[in-house]
Amino acid sequence: MGKEEKARHGTSPNTQSQTGKAAGGEESAGSTQESAMKKKKQKKAKGDPKTGQEEESHTCCGCRFPLLFALLQLALGTSVTVLGFLMAGISSSLLVRDTPYWAGIIVCVVALVGFVMLCISYQPDEKTCAQFTVKLLYFLLSALALVACVLAVAFAAHHYLQLTKFTCDTIQDSCQCKLDTADPLGRTFVYQDTDCGGLTTMLSLYLLLQMALNLVAALVCLLMCFVVWKHRYQTPGLKGVGAGGT
Repeated sequence: MGKEEKARHGTSPNTQSQTGKAAGGEESAGSTQESAMKKKKQKKAKGDPKTGQEEESHTCCGCRFPLLFALLQLALGTSVTVLGFLMAGISSSLLVRDTPYWAGIIVCVVALVGFVMLCISYQPDEKTCAQFTVKLLYFLLSALALVACVLAVAFAAHHYLQLTKFTCDTIQDSCQCKLDTADPLGRTFVYQDTDCGGLTTMLSLYLLLQMALNLVAALVCLLMCFVVWKHRYQTPGLKGVGAGGT
């Protein structure tokens, strides 16, 4: 009996120490959970800095990134369209390629699609069909507008170079121009319903403006194609570019 009591007295302190350690471990685990919960609450109260950085990456100069370019595209497209119709009013003989209102209309459509992109809430990795469709449409239309603006610049430059070499004479209600008056078989360019004085001044000015506006519009469309392509395939940091922020 004496030996059994000694064994009980000898093992009881170990058991108590183990019980104390277990209780201490539970208390420490509970304290760590409470501290973690407090940190989460503090992050929610103050705002997650990562989300703030993402929101900042979706903006440019205080505005959402595509808004600036969409407004610029709309302004350029409207200017090109209005100028094209003004050129068509100079003479009824001007070809469609010489009055590139069609390029301005395409740029305006691209700008409107850009505004639609702003109305779609952003979802990462293109989880929504609408977001992917609008982004793809914006990319394709931007590429089409780029080609149209380059063609408009080429046609305007060609016509302007010809106009500087023309020798024009007003005959009745038309202006007839030739590149080489000494060549009897040379081609004669006839501009109806206009005089040569107004033709050489106003048309030359309009052609120069068309070259400048279409060149800027082409550069903007090229930049937007690059941004959308880079966001989609290379840079995850530009997730705002496309649907909520472009």
